[in-house]
Amino acid sequence: MKHKEYYNDPYIQLFSERLAVSAPDFDPEAFSRRLTGQLDGKELFARIDCITDAMEQCMGCDSSKNIQAFFNLLGPERKGADGMFSSGWWLWPISRYVERHGNEHWELSLSFLKELTKRFTGEYAIRPLLKERPAEVMEELLLWTKEQNVHVRRLAGEGVRIRLPWSQKLFAALLEFEKYCAILTNLKDDPEKFVQKSIGNNLNDLYKEAPEKADFIIAQWKKTGPGSKAQEWIIKHGTRNQV
Repeated sequence: MKHKEYYNDPYIQLFSERLAVSAPDFDPEAFSRRLTGQLDGKELFARIDCITDAMEQCMGCDSSKNIQAFFNLLGPERKGADGMFSSGWWLWPISRYVERHGNEHWELSLSFLKELTKRFTGEYAIRPLLKERPAEVMEELLLWTKEQNVHVRRLAGEGVRIRLPWSQKLFAALLEFEKYCAILTNLKDDPEKFVQKSIGNNLNDLYKEAPEKADFIIAQWKKTGPGSKAQEWIIKHGTRNQV
C-alpha cells in the first residue's frame, strides 16, 4: 500500500470516532460527510490537508482546547528507535493541525510535540515554532537533547535542520547559532544511529548554506581529543558531499 492510500474512507471513520471521544466540540458526522469519498485520486499531502481542513471546520475554534484534547489520543509510546515511519500514521493530520495553529499557544504546542514524537514524527510541526521563536524553542530543545527517549532527542536535532526534506528551508540554526551548535554538540556522541544520522544531516545541510560554520563545529569537537565512534560517523556522514 502506498502511504497516501492509508488515508481512505475506513480511516476517516476510525479517526472520526477517536476524535469524538477526546474532543467534546467535535462533530463526527459533519467530519465524515465532508471527507467520505473525497480523498480518492489525491496525493499524500493533499489528503492530509483535506483531513486537517475538515478538522478545523468540525472542531471548536479554540486551538488550545483542541491541542489539549489531542494529548488523550496519543496512546502508548514506541519502544526504542524502531517504528517512526512504520506506525503512527493515523496521527499525521493531528501533527498538521499543530503545524498550522501551534504558534497560537506555542508552549502548549511544544509540550504536545514532545509527546507526539514518541509515537509519530513532529519534525514538520515544530518548524513554525522555531521560525517564530527560535531562541525560546531552541532553549527547550537543548533540554530535550538530554532526554532518555530517543525520539525526543532525535526531534531536538531533526527539527532544526535547515533543509528538511518536504519542508521549506528554516534558518533558525543561523539566527541562533550558539544554541544550534550546543544542540548538535550535546548529541554528537549519541549511541543511537537514528540520532547520529540526524546530526550528520544537519552538518550536511549547514555545509550547503554556511560551510565555515560547519567547519567551526567540527573543529570545536576535535579540540577535545579523539572522538567517539558515534562522532566519527556523524562527521563522515556530514561531510560526505565535501571535496
